[in-house]
Amino acid sequence: MEISSVLQGGYQHPLSRSWQHNKTLTKSMLMYPIFITDDPEANVVIQALPGQRRWGVNKLEEFIGPLVKKGLKSVILFGVPLKCVKDPIGTPADDQQGPVILAIKKLKQLFPSLYIACDVCLCEYTSHGHCGVLNEDGTINTLPSVERLADVALAYAKAGADCVAPSDMMDGRILAIKRKLVDSGYGNRCTLMSYSAKFASSLYGPFREAAGSAPAFGNRKCYQLPPGGKGLALRAIRRDVNEGADIIMVKPGMPYLDIIAEAARIAPDHPLAVYQVSGEYAMIVAGARAGVYDLKTMAFESTQSFLRAGCTLILSYFTPEFLDWLNEEG
Repeated sequence: MEISSVLQGGYQHPLSRSWQHNKTLTKSMLMYPIFITDDPEANVVIQALPGQRRWGVNKLEEFIGPLVKKGLKSVILFGVPLKCVKDPIGTPADDQQGPVILAIKKLKQLFPSLYIACDVCLCEYTSHGHCGVLNEDGTINTLPSVERLADVALAYAKAGADCVAPSDMMDGRILAIKRKLVDSGYGNRCTLMSYSAKFASSLYGPFREAAGSAPAFGNRKCYQLPPGGKGLALRAIRRDVNEGADIIMVKPGMPYLDIIAEAARIAPDHPLAVYQVSGEYAMIVAGARAGVYDLKTMAFESTQSFLRAGCTLILSYFTPEFLDWLNEEG
């Protein structure tokens, strides 16, 4: 055997195995998605997302407080309006008394050092459930869509959000949001994280139940990316970099590791995020409950694949568990 063939001596010990990782998961790499509803006392189990709940503003202290003590650094807020009157342009999205804006202010008051990102989209707030403003024939009307999204993003920034994250996939919305943030004095006060390569995936089902965001008709395949569209995804990433995105995101995660790796290659100077979406999370939990694997081991394996591909930020429903697991790891 050639000397160069002997590799096992380099990873025979648990510590030396950890040295083989290009990146090691840390608490600062984790962002926790949470659902905020317009019942201030809500604490409602989400059946499709094991361990996750819809929360009211008055319950945030008891929910988030223990996680912050364990090392939670960042969250991303999703509004779940159940009582408001929805309309074709998503007027409730930037309602000053809406759940997201109230939650931003509450969390900033309670936990000043917690980094707060806000998902920016219209689907939860429109009567038709689509992510933009529509023409009469049901197709996307791009210009009023991006203008509306920019207004919502600015409202979240003014409320105190550290980051706005448009997930709608409307053409040109990064430029529109960045321009509005800059012109309003928030260009250097609020990060813009783009869902740049967001695919029309089958893995969003549990989220749509959690957020009540399923479209009333049709689907989102005309604006979310086709799963086989690698070249289209790379064009979208380059576009968003050029339009002023501060962070690039790929969504979902594990089925799109090649896209993550390509994003790291073509945007090496940008932080790179991945959203381990609701369906990925639910599958991992279901597999563990069926005895296919150990939950902790598989959760770590999934995140290691993201880090290996080039991610620096992971949006994951496993974040509370990881805070405990990373403490155990020392």
